[in-house]
Amino acid sequence: MKHDICVIGGLGHVGLPLSIVFACRGLDVLVYDRNEAGFAPVMAGTMPFIEEGGEAFLGEALSKGKLHFTCRTEEIGEARTLVVVIGTPVDAYLNPKLELIMSLLEEITPFLRDGQMMILRSTLFPGTTQIVKEYFEKRNLKIRVTFCPERIAEGKAFNELFHLPQIISGFCEEDLQEVEALFGRLGCETLRLEPIEAELGKLFTNAWRYFQFAISNQFYMVAGNYNLDFYKIFNAITYNYPRISQMARAGFAAGPCLFKDTLQLAAFNNNQFDLGYAAMTTNEGLPAYVIDKLKAKIPLKGRTVGILGMAFKGGSDDKRGSLSYKLRRILRWEAGEVLCTDPYIQESDFLPAQEVVRRSDVLILGSPHPEYKTLDMAGKHVVDVWNFFGKGGVIA
Repeated sequence: MKHDICVIGGLGHVGLPLSIVFACRGLDVLVYDRNEAGFAPVMAGTMPFIEEGGEAFLGEALSKGKLHFTCRTEEIGEARTLVVVIGTPVDAYLNPKLELIMSLLEEITPFLRDGQMMILRSTLFPGTTQIVKEYFEKRNLKIRVTFCPERIAEGKAFNELFHLPQIISGFCEEDLQEVEALFGRLGCETLRLEPIEAELGKLFTNAWRYFQFAISNQFYMVAGNYNLDFYKIFNAITYNYPRISQMARAGFAAGPCLFKDTLQLAAFNNNQFDLGYAAMTTNEGLPAYVIDKLKAKIPLKGRTVGILGMAFKGGSDDKRGSLSYKLRRILRWEAGEVLCTDPYIQESDFLPAQEVVRRSDVLILGSPHPEYKTLDMAGKHVVDVWNFFGKGGVIA
């Protein structure tokens, strides 16, 4: 076949780094994406989002001539292996939606060929890999279906793809060996699971991380209810004490995965997942808690509140699921004016950071971007749930 790999949805945060590293390892990679306008900057060597070291790896892949781009669905049939990075989101009622991946299969099926390998890469509702396998069997297509969940932290892909163990799953030994050989090109270990085990493993991982943030956020609220500094306690209990060394800091835990995947796990377990729901209400409730505590100290009516950072985490340009936007929605009811800024995200109503500081009566750190370390706050009142500035977390 013409290409070794075709990454479907290949311009995104999961697909593009994977495409690049496989191309750097000598494989001929076709990036398939409907966003044709997004090809030009990548082909010119510019990453469309922040990834440490990304442009150096992209430059290497382009120089090898191993990275190709298309929005023509028929070209998918020219690759031996297909990597699908479209997962299962949740709907407005917080239930998993299979429609997205099923509509993709309907679209690409006319162009598939017997013997192609399909690697499902994004988070899937448990049982989806089996459903995809049966979908092809009903159409008498011999597509070899596997599930190998991505495990990278956004912004760290070009380090972690080479070092983190890869979980792989499939339905026969031959397919597992082929997938092991593919990821072996990256130099990483592989761990075998059954498909449904791998699907659950991905959900367990993200729910566990969501729980960690919820524990710290709950502790932050408990301390705050008594006007105590959570971080004074945090620093004492984590100092040289290994059994709690991995305790997370408090903060606006968000992003495109943790909340969604916790709810998928709940749905899979017939909504019997009290711990998951408790984590959701804690993490999602933090913006309202912060504003309520702030209102008790400073009347917000008629005042201007500035939000520093709108991405879902520091150093990122990804706003998906960011609780800074929830902060803004609530503040628009409570304050006179709300101003927003972010060094990585451009929106029509965002302002430069210094202007937000100058015009605001109160500032809330939404995302702990490194650029804010040296930002002159002009003596303004700053709410810092993250303790990014090292002055504690009391809302005073």
